[in-house]
Amino acid sequence: MRIAYADPPYPGMSAKHYSGHADYAGEVDHCALVASLAEYDGWILHTSSVALRYVLPMCPEGVRVMAWVKPFCAFKRNVSVAYAWEPCIVRAARKPEVTGRVVMRDWIAEPMTMKRGLTGAKPQAVCCWLFEVVGAHPDDELVDLYPGTGAVTDAWKSWRNQLVLTGA
Repeated sequence: MRIAYADPPYPGMSAKHYSGHADYAGEVDHCALVASLAEYDGWILHTSSVALRYVLPMCPEGVRVMAWVKPFCAFKRNVSVAYAWEPCIVRAARKPEVTGRVVMRDWIAEPMTMKRGLTGAKPQAVCCWLFEVVGAHPDDELVDLYPGTGAVTDAWKSWRNQLVLTGA
């Protein structure tokens, strides 16, 4: 199966965080992005808590909103309520397996990454949790639509190798 992993610049944030990045091409057309995800068997889409109201109505029926909770996050001056969680929208490729594995929660608590070369780089634990939630198998094809730092691809390789080594 083909699984897409989309961690684009969040709506309204491209110019603020990515204008100096070599791959910067302006705001992402999230409507077109969500429409393009239909060509995959399953997919993962990161967004921000403030953009969820905008992005979720574009998604097809049957998606699930998962939560990445950040016990350690960046606190910003003059922001009275911290941005300490991130929605992860998942369209499962298949039902996740629980045989031989722990039943998953619809949230994960994992600190944000620091100094990974690009704002918003995802921690390996978050990526691996989402691979499980989307129902990925080690022989599936993962397409990282916004490769940025390469963190998602590295996490995919690590996750696949772990499953192959354990025989899961």
